[in-house]
Order: sequence, then C-alpha cells, then structure tokens
Amino acid sequence: MVLGKVVGTVWATRKDEELVGMKLLIVRHLDLQYRFREAFVVAVDTVQAGVGDVVLVCSGSSARQTAQTKNKPVDAVIMAVVDKLDVSD
Repeated sequence: MVLGKVVGTVWATRKDEELVGMKLLIVRHLDLQYRFREAFVVAVDTVQAGVGDVVLVCSGSSARQTAQTKNKPVDAVIMAVVDKLDVSD
C-alpha cells in the first residue's frame, strides 16, 4: 500500500463499461512527513474520499479484491482515508 493525498479528479465520459459509476481520483504519493513525492496514480475511490484527503492506495492485482472492483480493469484503488499517523523516529 502507498500513502498519498488526493489532489484531483479524472473525468472520463467515455470509458470501459466496467468502470461506469466509479469515481477516479488523482493521488500523489506522500512520505511519512506528509511531503509530496514525485509519483502519482489514478485510483478508483471505494471509500468516498475527496480532494485533500490523505489515503491508502493499493495497487496491482490486490486492487481488484474489493467488492466494487472485483474482476474489473483496475490497477489502483483507494482503500482507506487516513485519520492519523503515529510514527516513531
């Protein structure tokens, strides 16, 4: 899983029929101090996240293990909205 922040939304009126009704969000990766990293991903939102939320993103075949994404052409999914990180130095 990757820690990230939702920075935008993807609007696609024409897409694979398996993706109809799914919200696509742009998630930029974060480090443990909540600083942006260069990488980003477009992920299917399964937890009603929104722009500005810190989230956990799962990718690869694991992204197709949620009830909403099972057997869908999905490579990244937002699986949790993060409330807090407790990190020991």
